[in-house]
Amino acid sequence: MLIQIPNVFTSEQVKQIRAALDAAEWVDGKVTAGHQSALTKQNAQIPENNPTAQQIGDVILKALGSNNLFRSAALPLKVFPPLFNRYAGGQNFGTHVDNAIRTHGASGQRIRTDLSCTLFFSDPSEYDGGELVVQDTYGDQRVKLEAGSMILYPSTSLHHVTPVTRGARVSSFFWLQSMIRSDEKRSILFELDQSIQTLAINDPSDATVVRLTGVYHNLLRQWAEM
Repeated sequence: MLIQIPNVFTSEQVKQIRAALDAAEWVDGKVTAGHQSALTKQNAQIPENNPTAQQIGDVILKALGSNNLFRSAALPLKVFPPLFNRYAGGQNFGTHVDNAIRTHGASGQRIRTDLSCTLFFSDPSEYDGGELVVQDTYGDQRVKLEAGSMILYPSTSLHHVTPVTRGARVSSFFWLQSMIRSDEKRSILFELDQSIQTLAINDPSDATVVRLTGVYHNLLRQWAEM
C-alpha cells in the first residue's frame, strides 16, 4: 500500500528548509547504502551527524507526530532519524530493496524497516526525471510529489529513482518500524480508521461508529507488537 501524506509543510516552510539544506555539507550518498544498493546508487547526501540535518530531522518528526493521516497509515513505533539526499546531473538509484534493519550511527538504535518514507523538498517543475518508482502488485507506481508532501510505501518493495536530467531533486528519506509488522494488517486498520473518521463527522456518538471503533482497537490490541 502506497499512501501520500500531502502538505506536511507549507510552501514557506519548504523554502526555509531548502535554504538550510542547500547551504549544508553534501557527500557521496553511498555512505548509507548496503552492499547491493551501493552498486547502483548515485546521489549526494548530508552526513547524518551534520547539525543542519539533525535540526531539520527533528522538525520533520515533530510535524509528523501531529499529522493524523501519517499516524493512521503508519502506526509508528520507532522512526529512524530523517536523512537527506539530492539527485542532479543524471544521478539515479537503481532497483533495490531497503535494508531490513537500520542502525543509527550516533545512538546505536536499531529498527526493523517496515515502511520507507520520502518527503519531497523540490517541486516537480524544478527538475526533470527523478521519479520514485515502486513495484507493487498493481505494477510500477511512479511518484513525484509537490514539495512538502510525502509518500509511504512498504520497505519490502523493489524500487528505484529515475535519472534527474535537469535541475535537482532534494528530499528527506527515512524508515520506520510500525506497531503492525504486516502491511496487509496495517492496510486493513488504515481503511477501517479512515471509514470511522468519515462516519464520525456526522455523529461521533452514533452506535455504529462506537462499535466500529471497538473493532478497530480490538484488532490493534491483537496485532500490535510493542
